[in-house]
Amino acid sequence: MALSLGIDVSTQGIKAELIDPADSSRRFPGVSVNFGADLPHYGAPEGFRPDPDPLIRQADPGMWLEALDLLFARMQGAGLPLAEVGMISGSGQQHGSVYLSGRFAASLASLDPAGTLAEQIVPALSRRYAPIWMDRSTSRECRELDDRFGDRLRLSTGSPAIERFTGPQIRKFARENPGAYHGTAVVHLVSSFCCSVLCGVSAPIDYGDGAGMNLLNLETLAWDSEIAAFTAPGLLGKLPEVVPSNTVAGGLSPYFEKYGLKAGTPVAVWSGDNPNSLVGTGAAEPGTAVVSLGTSDTFFASMRDFRTDPEGYGNVFGNPAGGFMSLICFTNGSLAREAVRKACGLSYEEFDRVTPVPAEERLMLPYFSPESTPLVLKPGVKYDFDPSQADGPARVRALLESQTLSMRLHSAWQGLTLRRIRVTGGASRSPLLRRIIADVFQAEVETVAVSNSAGLGAALRAANAVDGVAFPELFRRFCRPVETLPADPSAAPRYDRMLAKYRKFERSVK
Repeated sequence: MALSLGIDVSTQGIKAELIDPADSSRRFPGVSVNFGADLPHYGAPEGFRPDPDPLIRQADPGMWLEALDLLFARMQGAGLPLAEVGMISGSGQQHGSVYLSGRFAASLASLDPAGTLAEQIVPALSRRYAPIWMDRSTSRECRELDDRFGDRLRLSTGSPAIERFTGPQIRKFARENPGAYHGTAVVHLVSSFCCSVLCGVSAPIDYGDGAGMNLLNLETLAWDSEIAAFTAPGLLGKLPEVVPSNTVAGGLSPYFEKYGLKAGTPVAVWSGDNPNSLVGTGAAEPGTAVVSLGTSDTFFASMRDFRTDPEGYGNVFGNPAGGFMSLICFTNGSLAREAVRKACGLSYEEFDRVTPVPAEERLMLPYFSPESTPLVLKPGVKYDFDPSQADGPARVRALLESQTLSMRLHSAWQGLTLRRIRVTGGASRSPLLRRIIADVFQAEVETVAVSNSAGLGAALRAANAVDGVAFPELFRRFCRPVETLPADPSAAPRYDRMLAKYRKFERSVK
């Protein structure tokens, strides 16, 4: 069987996972590009352009394009057998939107391998910078959508109007830059934009990522014409087709032959990072929840029945393996952990060290940047103790316990009986954080071999879409846990008490 390539375009970089779907013992090294370290000329050390307004978070699509070229060059330089790649798919940070003029189709069709992706595609942008999932500047647009549609928005699209979602972002752009919006021929997500670049034609959006836009009706699995018409003039004509996640978008552009890949290689539609991670952790069937510990933290699981969060923090997306998935996003994830680590002057080893559970039950609200769950637009860190009187390990534990208690509090709407949680993402390597998750949820915590679950999920989806390999078989080969950490039952009373305290603390400062 041919090899399957999965590409993950995340907030801070791009990673690739290459697998042999028929032989999980045949392993290839992961390859990555870090935007800040490898492409410093974009001035985006954390993956987005600095802005004095903390509610505005935008990234340069040219940076993503340059990183794609660099990623393929590094794979070729590492000697990976790219000529054996027979299927490709990818993962994009959800909610980010890319705006393109009528020149986009011609630019894709005429890509010259003697040039770069950035220099040939950037001129087709009708909006120079792309708002990403961290952007919270659309409160006005969200209020307008909620006022117009009320609870139907949540019941039809799986979420109320949410600042980071694509629909409110499009509405704001159309209002503030009507000329540029009028000159926009197509609005892509990060996933469908990158898929288009690989295929050389404008690609569809899959159900999984499309559900994060406040525009896809999850009952009909089609764009909601009424919501789209209210969001922006003529929007329905600017949205790509929406399709199932196992759709083949097209064949690989001849541009990529210069890296040793074969033109025409089937490219399955890309999806969002969270739907891909659901697949990449082997949790696409009900019974296992996933905690992804990355730039943001997310808690998600496959859903047996369609249901929505009455408080509006939880979201419903499409499950690439069929059906739906629930998700709650906590913006202050690893960036908050890194801020506390640096403030305490701790090494990574000291930060992750498992220490005895202290008698003190300390809490903090780590809103270093605007928070999604609960919605907090004005950053500010709050403590229920004096941090100047606590040493570094105590402050670290307060952070990690509070982050995990927030996950437990805000995931209750899903009605899950949790026995097992799979952890993924960079911070899943922390033994202290894994221990706290197990004890707060009183569930087994499983670690999977590949921390880049979004990239692996993309590779598995490609194998399913192109070669028809069933997901259960792929999960058996690639998603078995490598470590299982049981919960400590004696910790349950502590965290039940702290959960009640955390709920009151969070509500007191909202």
